[in-house]
Amino acid sequence: MRAITLTSAALIVLTGCTAERVVNTGEWATDTSSTAAQAAPAAPPLPPTNPALLANARDFAQNTDGRSASYFSTPSGRWQCAILPGDMAGCAGTTGALAITGAPETVPAANGQQTPPNAIVVAPQGDARFAVVDAAAFAPPASATVLPFNRTLAVARFRCNLQESKGVSCLSEASGKGFTFSADGFDLHYSEVPPDAP
Repeated sequence: MRAITLTSAALIVLTGCTAERVVNTGEWATDTSSTAAQAAPAAPPLPPTNPALLANARDFAQNTDGRSASYFSTPSGRWQCAILPGDMAGCAGTTGALAITGAPETVPAANGQQTPPNAIVVAPQGDARFAVVDAAAFAPPASATVLPFNRTLAVARFRCNLQESKGVSCLSEASGKGFTFSADGFDLHYSEVPPDAP
């Protein structure tokens, strides 16, 4: 019994002499602020769409060079629009000119030159904008189906609709950014078809 007590006392003394003092500085704690900063931004809340007002996406799909895209035209035939998955949704004038009241006279083209815009577009991220695009971008290989008024075409996280009172409107579901336009003007916001539209 005495041997065990002496051994225990020796261990306590030895531990007391050699043990380092532990100070918790929090260095190894998980930094939640950096984790949160790296997380992808949450998708914005989207305006509700009445399922009864959705157009059948198959009616608008066409293949160009092995790539599927959705094309539609307005009932007047004045605007040709497309949803190009992973790239953009937008519209161009069928006459080559983008005759929208209030649109900028020029925008930077891909080569940096100021050029009259020929389209209004929205990409998956970023604001909707007037742009200079390849004329073939919104030209389908075959005639585009007319999108009826008060119907929404939803494809590849983009939505586009046509309303008689507002014109054409397109949205990136990833960013919540979009546009609405007619020949009379434009707004760089999306306009959803009212849920009770006929």
